[in-house]
Amino acid sequence: MSFVFDSVNRFVAGTVGEPGERAFFIQAQNGTRLVTLALEKAQVAALAERLAIVMNDLRRNDFSLKMLDLARDDAPLNTPIEAEFAVGSISMSWDEIESRMSIELFEIASPDEESGNSLKVALDISQCGAFVKRSKALVSAGRLPCPFCGFPIDPQAHLCPRANGYRR
Repeated sequence: MSFVFDSVNRFVAGTVGEPGERAFFIQAQNGTRLVTLALEKAQVAALAERLAIVMNDLRRNDFSLKMLDLARDDAPLNTPIEAEFAVGSISMSWDEIESRMSIELFEIASPDEESGNSLKVALDISQCGAFVKRSKALVSAGRLPCPFCGFPIDPQAHLCPRANGYRR
């Protein structure tokens, strides 16, 4: 099944759970139509980072692109949070004629399947900026990294490999 949104009211990443045990989701909504996908924290971070790079390049090369500074959407994900599928790969493309970013998220497919589910959304540059702001805040809101090894510190402490197994 493919979900296609030529325009969206809301395209956000969000989480459920406590830091260290969070599940990450992306939701696309247009009117009453809502699609929720499960994905990894690294996928959210990579998508936000790449979108920020592409947006900067686009604005540098095309001065006619105007980005409205939309307020960051800090509202929780819409419920019920039931993922249609888990995201495997993500593609992005810029449509110069429409001045819109097309993002397509594909289901993790097993080798014997020819095609899986997908979600395709079209976003204007302001919506891309809002997604990047929220996603960067979301990713950085996790557990703090250990200053010695860089691994996340659990609330119960952390067995640091640089401390020869002693808790920090």
